[in-house]
This record gives sequence, structure tokens and C-alpha cells, in this order.
Amino acid sequence: MTTLSLTINGQKHGPMDVRDDLSMNDFLREMLGMTGTKFGCGAAQCLSCAVIVDAPDGTSYTSPTCVAPAVNFDGKSIRTVEGHAKDGQLSALQKAFVDHFAFQCGYCTAGFLNEGQVLLEHLARAPVPREALEQTIADALDGHLCRCTGYIKYHEAVRDVILADSNRYLIATK
Repeated sequence: MTTLSLTINGQKHGPMDVRDDLSMNDFLREMLGMTGTKFGCGAAQCLSCAVIVDAPDGTSYTSPTCVAPAVNFDGKSIRTVEGHAKDGQLSALQKAFVDHFAFQCGYCTAGFLNEGQVLLEHLARAPVPREALEQTIADALDGHLCRCTGYIKYHEAVRDVILADSNRYLIATK
């Protein structure tokens, strides 16, 4: 057993004792009742289970939870799919996913949504030229698997959010 304390979607959890072999996915789903993070392949290959990890330097990245022990997240701040909406209002990215019907069965959606959010945050710090946008999105979403083949819809949804606020995410052209 290991004592675990972490912040999830801005809320502190712990200290609590958890088994050393308890996966982060099982911790979220079974101990906290946060079922938005899915268990897909169980081998960190599909990334349906990806959550956002907020680094102390203000950057963020996604991490799979199906093979990662919960104790690996001790002291960290993470965000799950449940943390995107604020005050009952969907985020711009969530709205775009709905508008594009970018979720068919919904199983992989949390991972795609979290990866898209990390991309938006990255682009807000380091915008790219418009001509690099399509490849930037493709590179960011690469590795996430969708069994319903919703890739184009996910890509389009992320692109629409970026283009809707192009001054924030793209390098201004002359």
C-alpha cells in the first residue's frame, strides 16, 4: 500500500492508501466514480484512457492510465474529461465535438478531447503558421485510435476551434 495525494480537475484527493498495483484508470473509475476515462486496450496503445497531466512549469501533456499505477500520479495535478465543462457549460472544444458529431460510440472521445485540449494550450503558447495547422493537428492526434473511424471528425472539430480564435493559436500572416 502507498499513500496517494493528487489534484483532479482542481479538487484535492487524499491522502488515501491505495494498492501499489492499482492502475490510475481503476483508481479514477472505481475509487472516485469518475467513469469518463475509459479502459480501451489495456496496453497504452489506443489512448482512450489518456488524461491531462499539468506540469509545474505550466505546460501539460497526456498520459495513459490503463497501465500506469495510480501511485505514479502522487503529488500531480491532472484533468479528466469530467473537468472540461465549467458551470454546466461545455468547453469550446466539447461544443465542436458535438457540432461535428465527433464521438460516434464515444469510447475514445475522452482521450481525443484531452489531447485536443493539450494542443490548444500548446498553440496558445507557441502558435503555428496556418499552412502548418493540418499537420500539427494530425501529429497531435496521432496514436489515438478510434474503432468507429471518426478521425476526420475529430480533426475537423479541433481545427474549427483553432480557426475560430486564429489570433490566439496561429501566427499572424502579413
